[in-house]
Amino acid sequence: MSDRQAVDKLITAPFTGTPVMETVSSLHGLRTIIERWKRSGYSIALVPTMGNLHDGHISLLNHARDCADRTVMSIFVNPIQFGKGEDYERYPSTLADDKNKLEKYGLDLLFTPNLDQLYPGGTDIDTRINVPGLSDILCGEARPNHFSGVATVVAKLLSNVQPDFAFFGEKDYQQVLVIKRMARDLCLPFEIIGLPIVREPDGLAMSSRNAYLSPDERRRAPEIYKTLKAAAESLRQGNKSMDEIETEALGRLQEAGLRPEYVSIRRTEDLQRPAPEDTRLSILAAAWLGSARLIDNLKVRVKPT
Repeated sequence: MSDRQAVDKLITAPFTGTPVMETVSSLHGLRTIIERWKRSGYSIALVPTMGNLHDGHISLLNHARDCADRTVMSIFVNPIQFGKGEDYERYPSTLADDKNKLEKYGLDLLFTPNLDQLYPGGTDIDTRINVPGLSDILCGEARPNHFSGVATVVAKLLSNVQPDFAFFGEKDYQQVLVIKRMARDLCLPFEIIGLPIVREPDGLAMSSRNAYLSPDERRRAPEIYKTLKAAAESLRQGNKSMDEIETEALGRLQEAGLRPEYVSIRRTEDLQRPAPEDTRLSILAAAWLGSARLIDNLKVRVKPT
């Protein structure tokens, strides 16, 4: 079905609560559908993804359906958020399987733009968005320009979909805060909602990059979550300094065969270093296991010191 046919079908069909998913690839087709939905008074929710969907993505979609009359999911592997030597070229592409999954869960519209649609001027000299103070710490320190790439593509999606709500998973908690700050600072009238991490039965945070793990690596991968839980318990007990807890966590990951980039205790609201009176903290970690870069985080409440 062409974009034109998909547009015609979606804008003329009444909302019945059991929508049939359609796919468009052009910005013109997307905007036409969104405009008609807005005129009909429908609320809209957006779930941006890079595809290779798992149950974490489906959880976002389910929440989106609960909040809005119409749902849009994007699948686009965004090149400008990948650094040199990262996995852009081999990032898992499973569009046919993704479509089959989404048809079962009541998505209204799947947006699958190509590179020229979102970067008409090319990716070398295009306009970028930077979120100072959040983009250059933690994962931003390890992956320079990563969050600028994320903020830029999300801004493009938000400006074209014009959603009432946009949903993001908190496995990438730093990303959620970057996007919330971007929306606030640019006065964008969209509600950015972060949802809790969806985990495998053994605690590993669901991620498309888990597919990179060998069977042996997959058995060891849950250690990152176990390490965060142990660090959280140490924080609650209050018998060790934060530096000691971070050092112990790094050592535990190394002993398990992971190559940690960082384990860091931060203030949950803005990821800055905690002050003695702060009680809402997050422990964030990034570590390599084979060719997979795994990230995770855990929120913890503590007593002020």
